Amino acid sequence: MKIFKIFIVSAFLLGITQNTEAQIWKRIAKHAEDKVKSEAERRADKRIDKGIDKTYDGAEDAIDGKGKTKDKKAAKKNDAKSKESSESNKTQASEEKEIKTNKAHQPKVVWSKFDFVPGDTVIFEDSPAADEENGEFPSRWDLDKGQIEIANIDGENVLMFIDGMPRIVPYLKNSKEDYLPEVFTIEFDYYKPKGGNRISVYLYDYKNQKNKAGINRSMYMDIGLTGVKEKLSDVSGKIPERSYSDGKKAFWTHVSIAFTKGKLKVYINDTRVINIPHYSGNPTGLSLQAYWANLKEDKAYYFKNIRIAKGGVKYYKRVLSDGKIIVNGIKFDINKATLKPESMGPINRIYKLMQKQPDLKFSVEGHTDADGNDKANMTLSKARGKAVMEKLISMGIDKSRLKYNGFGESKPIDNNATPEGKANNRRVEFVKY
Repeated sequence: MKIFKIFIVSAFLLGITQNTEAQIWKRIAKHAEDKVKSEAERRADKRIDKGIDKTYDGAEDAIDGKGKTKDKKAAKKNDAKSKESSESNKTQASEEKEIKTNKAHQPKVVWSKFDFVPGDTVIFEDSPAADEENGEFPSRWDLDKGQIEIANIDGENVLMFIDGMPRIVPYLKNSKEDYLPEVFTIEFDYYKPKGGNRISVYLYDYKNQKNKAGINRSMYMDIGLTGVKEKLSDVSGKIPERSYSDGKKAFWTHVSIAFTKGKLKVYINDTRVINIPHYSGNPTGLSLQAYWANLKEDKAYYFKNIRIAKGGVKYYKRVLSDGKIIVNGIKFDINKATLKPESMGPINRIYKLMQKQPDLKFSVEGHTDADGNDKANMTLSKARGKAVMEKLISMGIDKSRLKYNGFGESKPIDNNATPEGKANNRRVEFVKY
């Protein structure tokens, strides 16, 4: 019975305990649920409050002119990028400036492409003369082959190379001998017709000297549309601003050749195109040929102003010994004081001399031959002296170091009976004062 009571009490207590535990767990669960709900609500409220605070903070910052922390960081980052970009731009600008600076400070190159100075004394000259009869063979030349006659172009007499691969040589008494000195110059103008090709210039007399002992028959040059080819030395030079499209054009070209004790230079218009320091040949004469001339095809070639002159002493030595420099290589348009482009060779030499000798002063004096009216020649000679003086002043020579004058035909240095004598009398003198 006692045991039964104990069992009943135990069961009762156990029931109470289990019931109490269940209630406790239920209460715990209910409390946990309330706790979770409360915490969720609290956290939600906190987040809402935080969001509201941020919104108000943003509004207040906007009113106060302040950026948000995040915006500040972004702005700082953007500033860094902007600064980096600015630095990059500065670096690029600096590099570009350096390039421009380097370009601006490239070495100044002084390079004369036209240093031609005609010889002092004319030994052969033919324009041809105004009294040459039209249609006749030129009296100052000898024919080697083909057909050549006098023609008049724009009021000037010229040598017209007609056909038959025409070639001529100067008509001289000593044509079989070497008539070119060790220092000489050759000049002439030639006209290339539309569709015309090259001409050839031989530095020996093809008719009278070609079979002579010691003559090298390769001493010649072809002057074409775009360049010059010297055969003996196998040297070529390109003519500036010329292209094969110019073959359809007709134009005049000035040719200058200078030989100085083994040095050979060739100039086309105002540019040196061939410069051979050691020429292996010994020039002895002159021949001119227009191989492709053909009048029937309207391809006649014209030549004029042919001159061979003997070289001379350097300008400064002439000033020291003679007190003046005589120059017959300064050329003008016919009956005018307009300088021709080929005159710049000797004018450049005078300019350089005056630069090196700052105390040197010149009276620039013009002279003419005896053709024409005395008074007209006097006026023309003064105008030409003035033109040369003004050219030197425009180049930078102080005007206090120059003056001009003219003497017409009153002071000849050669006779006026020959073309060569007249050429020597047509001159410009630079007289020291």
